[in-house]
Amino acid sequence: MPADGDRRNVVDAVGVGVLAGCAVWSLVTAAVHDGRPEGVLLAVLALAAGYAAGRILGVLMPVAAPCAAALAGLALAVALPRLGPGPEIVAPLGHAGATAAVLTLSTGAACCAAWTTPVPGLRLALWLLAGGVAITGALLGSTAAVVACCAVLLCSPASGRAPRRGPVLVGLAVVAALVTGLTWAVAGNALPGGLADAVRDRLTPRRVDLWRDALGMAHRESGLGVGPGRFGELSEAAARSTPSDGKPHSAPLQLAAEQGVVGVLLLAAVFCWVLFALWRASRPTPVVLTAGVALTALAAVATTGNALSFTTVTVGAGLLAGLATARPLAVEPPASGASDDASSRSARDLYGGRPAA
Repeated sequence: MPADGDRRNVVDAVGVGVLAGCAVWSLVTAAVHDGRPEGVLLAVLALAAGYAAGRILGVLMPVAAPCAAALAGLALAVALPRLGPGPEIVAPLGHAGATAAVLTLSTGAACCAAWTTPVPGLRLALWLLAGGVAITGALLGSTAAVVACCAVLLCSPASGRAPRRGPVLVGLAVVAALVTGLTWAVAGNALPGGLADAVRDRLTPRRVDLWRDALGMAHRESGLGVGPGRFGELSEAAARSTPSDGKPHSAPLQLAAEQGVVGVLLLAAVFCWVLFALWRASRPTPVVLTAGVALTALAAVATTGNALSFTTVTVGAGLLAGLATARPLAVEPPASGASDDASSRSARDLYGGRPAA
């Protein structure tokens, strides 16, 4: 439908603008402070490539593609738990955040495939696969993976009975904002004494010290930050840590320290664009909301860890978003287990809850 195409074009144009803004701003701040924007540019490219691949594969293979993505993520987390080069850092800093992120995305992909397939036996196998991913997280010793995967597993079946997708997606944005605010409060020592001590013990003093250094840099250089890739050079907590990856282990705080307020706003804009794309997607509501929950869980993991520093994670996030917003060539059957109103809602949601003209 022309209206459908127009709305998809708007979503794509917004995404191109936001990602281009991230790339350009990293170059600006790097030029001012002699920073190294390669990491940000690679993350932007990886996210865009994953999203494009997801859109294409979701059109051609709406069930097989997310199923393959879930299996690939599971295999990657088991075979390559470090997921990338860099110093081996003891838990809970290390690469545990990246492993949790990959397993969370795998769970979301398996659940999306389960909602998409019309074959009952295959649907059951995909739900079992999603549960197996969560169990794998426990076997790998990643508490964050278990919590995030279980959140997806609990919310995905419930999404079939959601009356509207818009309020749920807004709620997911609020959850991400609350997690970010809590991280900021911990870094700013704004929590009450007893709660602050409990959180510090759980997160480890080392991580909290990194956050406080990042927040201090953000206060001193709120406009342009200290420059991409320069946190490790200027952080006293990072200098005391051996070995160190030079990251504050929080995506919002890292961008606040290295790229200022604009960097944080651009990161928030990327997340809001993904939710906007999901809201406008023509896929069934359970598929859209499942992907939204998985990506919100990823945002929570990235807010308290260094997950977005790994190309594997950014590609996977883009891939899941693309799969959930693709428009398959064949008309999808109603999602099994969803109410009649929920299963037929995708066309109405596309037009903001109004019948198409």
